[in-house]
Formats: sequence, C-alpha cells, structure tokens
Amino acid sequence: MERNLLHKDESYLIRGAVFEVYREMGCGFLEAVYQECLEKELRKQNVPFVSQPKLELFYKQERLEQSYKPDFICYGKIIIELKAVKEICNEHRAQLHNYLKATGLQLGFLVNFGHYPKATIERIVK
Repeated sequence: MERNLLHKDESYLIRGAVFEVYREMGCGFLEAVYQECLEKELRKQNVPFVSQPKLELFYKQERLEQSYKPDFICYGKIIIELKAVKEICNEHRAQLHNYLKATGLQLGFLVNFGHYPKATIERIVK
C-alpha cells in the first residue's frame, strides 16, 4: 500500500540532493559549507529554491523588527533547515515548527549533516 505523502515528488528530489551532498562531503564540516553545497546541488537538480529568505514576524497583527531566515524554501512550499550537529534536539524541531507557523507552509525537512554514518532527515508536517 502506497502512502499518500504531502509533496511526494518534490520531497524525493530534495532528499536525493541532500544525500548526494553527504555522499560527496561526508561528516564534519560547518553548516555554512553544507548550505553552499546544497545550493549547488539543488541548482544542478533543477529544484527551485530561495536561500535564506527573510520571514517577517508579527505579534497581534503588528510587524516585528525581528525576522526568521530558514536555510531554504524549495518549490515555494517546503522549508529546509540545516544542522551540522551530533544529534537533533527538540529546540531544532521547534525552530522548524516556528518557520512553518510563520510561513503558513505545511512541510519542512530538518536535515542533519553532522550525523555519522549518514545524513538524517526529519520530515515535519504541520
């Protein structure tokens, strides 16, 4: 029985790009290195994305000076947040949940390049 996943085809391409970056670079680099590599791989795979878009935040309909910058928004509907840490923790998950809330988008990937022996991807649906 095939599961009916949200943005299934787009997710497949994004996941492929993430694993290609990890296959090429491995574990141990800073997050900024993986950010740049994933930009190049997404372009190579023809995945439309915006890198580090500024998200406006509001409090009771009043715009805040503070803003959020997720690492990527792909296809205008999937947020990707990168980490290069030993383990993903609840604060990282909360960060992605807040990005989803701020954008009204439904799907995000929490990607950790710091895990050995492979990158991990947590799929978070709002």
